[in-house]
Amino acid sequence: MPDPAVAPHQLSRRSLLRNTAALSAGLLGGPAVLSWLAHSAVAAAAKAFVDDYQTNTTANLTADTNAAVRILSGVQRLWQTGPTWDTGVPLAPEVLRANLRYCAAVTAARTEAQAARAFISDRQHQSYAVIAGLGALADVYKAGALAVTSITEAPTGTPATTINDAIPPGAPAGSAIGAGSPTSALGAVVTLVNTVRGPFASSNPSKFAVQYPRPWRMTEESEVIETGEVDDLGYPVYRTDVTVPAQLLRQRSNTPASDGGFPSGHTNALHLAALAFAYAVPERFQELVTCAFDLSDDRIIAGMHSPLDVVGGRVLATALAAATLNDPANAELKAAAREQAAAYLQARTGTTADTLFEYAHSADSTVDPYADRTANERLVTPKLTYVLPREGRDEPLTVPKGAEVLLETRQPYLTAAQRRAVLRTTALPAGYALLDGPEQWGRINLFAAADGYGAFEDDVEVTLDAAGGGFHAADTWRNDIDGPGGLTLRGTGTLGLTGVNRFRGGVRVLGGTLAAGSPRALGVGDVEVRAATLRLAQATVLHGDYRQRGGVLATPARQGAQAALTVAGTAEIGRGSSLELTVEAGSHLVPVLRARRVVSRFDTITVRTPGYRAEPVYTPNAVLVRVRRG
Repeated sequence: MPDPAVAPHQLSRRSLLRNTAALSAGLLGGPAVLSWLAHSAVAAAAKAFVDDYQTNTTANLTADTNAAVRILSGVQRLWQTGPTWDTGVPLAPEVLRANLRYCAAVTAARTEAQAARAFISDRQHQSYAVIAGLGALADVYKAGALAVTSITEAPTGTPATTINDAIPPGAPAGSAIGAGSPTSALGAVVTLVNTVRGPFASSNPSKFAVQYPRPWRMTEESEVIETGEVDDLGYPVYRTDVTVPAQLLRQRSNTPASDGGFPSGHTNALHLAALAFAYAVPERFQELVTCAFDLSDDRIIAGMHSPLDVVGGRVLATALAAATLNDPANAELKAAAREQAAAYLQARTGTTADTLFEYAHSADSTVDPYADRTANERLVTPKLTYVLPREGRDEPLTVPKGAEVLLETRQPYLTAAQRRAVLRTTALPAGYALLDGPEQWGRINLFAAADGYGAFEDDVEVTLDAAGGGFHAADTWRNDIDGPGGLTLRGTGTLGLTGVNRFRGGVRVLGGTLAAGSPRALGVGDVEVRAATLRLAQATVLHGDYRQRGGVLATPARQGAQAALTVAGTAEIGRGSSLELTVEAGSHLVPVLRARRVVSRFDTITVRTPGYRAEPVYTPNAVLVRVRRG
């Protein structure tokens, strides 16, 4: 607590003068470096977060005693905690100034609709709020989990009292706020969400340790200046350009010493709940992640938190969710939650493991606020770093121990090592102070990781099983994949590639179906198909050779278009090879394959479009097909 004998605004001004003088003289460089080195030394000697997360209690407030404080200690490169809540030292004043300016600009431009939404996301239980990320499955889930809320609209002005979420009148018997009732038909899922948000998942220890004030208590210079006045509600007035909506004025804490801004507790809770739901319902993994980013941004719109706070909350939640899901004590629970969610949702929607994903993405934007993947990416990408500057060289991410569990149900066909490779090759670059903290949990980009590898560092072998259903049977990698390695597909399932891919190790389709969804989907190496299917969605270009030894090349055949497959090298068609065509109406001659040299012929050609047949025309460097009715 501040010294009661000294007015807070006097402490702030004295601290400001001392800090400004020190910064001008360059005197803070030494202590700042020493502080950071001390935290680094502690981190180097510490257990991995997933093995130590239960130290995150308010009894432990130092980096050497609390794993959460430790992994967030990258903030110490930006902010040095003072002896009281209002005497901290900006170590990177330009960053913290940008942090406050961002808040001021956002709150100044805030609309009434945004203010109302900010109130709802502030007061509504966070575990309930992220159910919106389930899209077409949201109402089905709420009914099964008996999940309810009393916060559905915002008051027009400042409420007379504080408002908290509660069970609304008329709710079904057994209903509960948050994720729902543990005794409901989806009780295992509810219990998983509650467990991920359990006793060791609080942001409070880190708030108490860092003591970075909320933006509505600070100026651009990151100084805390209390005017000595009180407003109509009896709250102290601070000199700041950050405004809080009228609906939330009474929801503010009046005990600043225990009300730090970093990290954002709401953000931590939103991401924790979203990742728990994403484990149980991976069909909506990417949308749930997007929902958490979206609702967390409301904390800035509300003036309650800064970008730095929100990033810190997301970093903390990523690590805490991984730790809880890794804990052997929760192994049976997480498996039960996934099984229960799949069985219940399929039964209520009339789907199977193979069709639930399609149903989960069947609603338009009037029902599903996260229906547009491209819009989701635009929403998430800038919020990964907000105002944080980047400096220095990039370094590959050493994936934190246990982080791969976050993708366990989303990419069940990959090994743990492969999921770690996905996280590593889709990670944010190094060079962000907060994200580069111990274990670097902040560099994990789960939105991108949901879309598969970002690079093939070595050759990647994947087996998909059509009988396994869901993601065991089919998945699509949408990232632009680079790297020296190649891809081998086995099994009976289907893997789609839709990126502009530049991996150099080639493609071998030895089982199942590889669906190329873009002209550059197959990288820049050779492609081989054996007793499997290569399906092309559009004209595709190969920079190497094409070899088909049995199996199927399935492609559309469009009149006047470029060849369905253009091969820079040799196209070799072996014995037992088939060609499957989907054609447009009318009789015409269409190019199917062009290459520097074409060797041999397809044994069979099948037209999948009813009422048509095909006659092949072979040249030394092309395969064309004359499509006729009959």
